[in-house]
Amino acid sequence: MKLRGKVAIVTGASRGLGREISLSLAEAGASICLVARDEAELAKVAKLATSAGAQGVLTIVADLSSVGEPARAVAETVEAFGSLDILVNNAGNTKRGDFLTLTDEDHLSGFALKYHATVRFCRSAWPHLVASQGSIVNISGIGAHTPEAEFTVGGPVNSAIINFSKALSKAAISGFPRVNTICPGPILTDRLNARVAKIAEQEHVTHPVAQEILRKQLGVDRFGEAKDIADAVLYLCSDSAKYVQGSVLTVDGGATPGI
Repeated sequence: MKLRGKVAIVTGASRGLGREISLSLAEAGASICLVARDEAELAKVAKLATSAGAQGVLTIVADLSSVGEPARAVAETVEAFGSLDILVNNAGNTKRGDFLTLTDEDHLSGFALKYHATVRFCRSAWPHLVASQGSIVNISGIGAHTPEAEFTVGGPVNSAIINFSKALSKAAISGFPRVNTICPGPILTDRLNARVAKIAEQEHVTHPVAQEILRKQLGVDRFGEAKDIADAVLYLCSDSAKYVQGSVLTVDGGATPGI
């Protein structure tokens, strides 16, 4: 799964899944544009990506809920590297909580950062990815399949991304770009640790005990690691997945109860 000579954009690249995805693409030899809001963290990831083997690294500090930022990021990437082969839409953080406490702004911001930014990036990158016969990987989540009472923002956003990605794959008349979706399950990131911390506070238990409570609630043998998702992205961006189009790959350790 070597990507030497390929150019990739990864959004939400400063931490968590985006960070690990970026480093995996770097190890495969791609040139990478890292996009996120945190300039200091982006600089750290850029240094790691260079050490990991990236042919080139560009960082773009951007709030992707702003309308023009995805187009700017695509334009700067193509200007810097001359082409674009891979787009990984990973940015987005939706608020959890009691539906009656979630505001209009919580819903609107959830869609603005994750769904609308994905749409805008795909629109701007499309002609370049057609030319390069490239690929798009959109990161959704298992909340798209299994509604939760405390995930009334994130669930609909993730469902919309799957629907959009499938529709977009049908627009690839020549078979390119390939457009696929990954639905991560419970992965050990800051977001999952925040859920663990909330349980620890509510149940008056230690973090390890709270983590075990959540693991049992989710029905998995263990929590996943960010690399599990990064490996899936690497596969979908490689020639090994050249006949995978419009698919949804669930990487959740068996947490999703439905089919």
